[in-house]
Amino acid sequence: MNQAASYLLSLAYPSEFTPGARSAVETCLRIDPAEKVTLITDRVTEQIGASLAAQLAARGCEWNAFVLEDLAARPLSDMPAAVLEDMETSQVSIFAVLVQANELRSRMQMTDVVNRRHMRHAHMVNITPEIMCQGMRADFNRVDRLSQNVLERVRQATRIRATTAAGTNITAEMNPNYKWFKTSGIISPEKWGNLPGGECFTSPGEVNGTFVVDGVVGDWLCARYGLLAETPLTIEIAGNRIVRCSSANKQLEADFWAYTHTDENSDRVGEFAIGTNLGVERVIGNILQDEKFPGIHIAFGNPYGEHTGAPWRSGTHIDVVGLRFNIWIETEAGEEQIMREGRFLIAA
Repeated sequence: MNQAASYLLSLAYPSEFTPGARSAVETCLRIDPAEKVTLITDRVTEQIGASLAAQLAARGCEWNAFVLEDLAARPLSDMPAAVLEDMETSQVSIFAVLVQANELRSRMQMTDVVNRRHMRHAHMVNITPEIMCQGMRADFNRVDRLSQNVLERVRQATRIRATTAAGTNITAEMNPNYKWFKTSGIISPEKWGNLPGGECFTSPGEVNGTFVVDGVVGDWLCARYGLLAETPLTIEIAGNRIVRCSSANKQLEADFWAYTHTDENSDRVGEFAIGTNLGVERVIGNILQDEKFPGIHIAFGNPYGEHTGAPWRSGTHIDVVGLRFNIWIETEAGEEQIMREGRFLIAA
């Protein structure tokens, strides 16, 4: 245990964080006392880091901690070498940090290590006290059962259609060569996951139609613009790429357009996902939890090809979340509606 770990253990934190921290360590990551863990946090999130540290200490495993501001100036241009070095000898890592603009490169350096070493990694980007007391208190075993039921259906899908009363009407053609994954909160070496968990995702073959973002947008735009119910962002998609977007909030429109035109694939639909966290009852303006809200979210940019099998790449990735979906899955056997107005029609 290093100096930062001792520091986190000395910090006081709200007792309300304890159930969520215990769920992360015991239920989601299932950390064994014989394993080694790398815990990464920052100054803003250090009380949540302290609650996780307390659970690691109680688990009796070997672990080291890192507070990012102790190692490098923010925003990070690269993940500090000390963090990456420690991860090389860990089986598990936890990243509980409030991210800043233009830090995606550093996070991708971290997840490159996770993917190469098949680590169990909890990605708690922009975790907040509210999320620790809401989404992190979900029954993740129940979320996992629902996610498995969704996964079994979507893996057979040739096409998925989705609509909302707000105006979303999209069709996603599935590519049989691309894999579906669930990140239900139960994290395995096969795929690292965000916490709180609760989604099934793939990279689609091709998406066409209109997606109305009346929930939230991701990355740093989420903190800047929050809930979008009053100023939704409408995205027109053709051939799997953005062709236009519009919003009454012109600054949001401009920032989103700029973000999704950072590189040649930033405007390409890289992720198609169904949120399955039944403990998330509303969007709160934080993409870490809001993308788990039951319904559809898609992302433009990096398709996580190392997992999905998509052969292209982007240096950006931004999620968009809509509300109150109707979802139909089409397979060779026929069509099944699995959600009506935001409520699942299949059992957990």
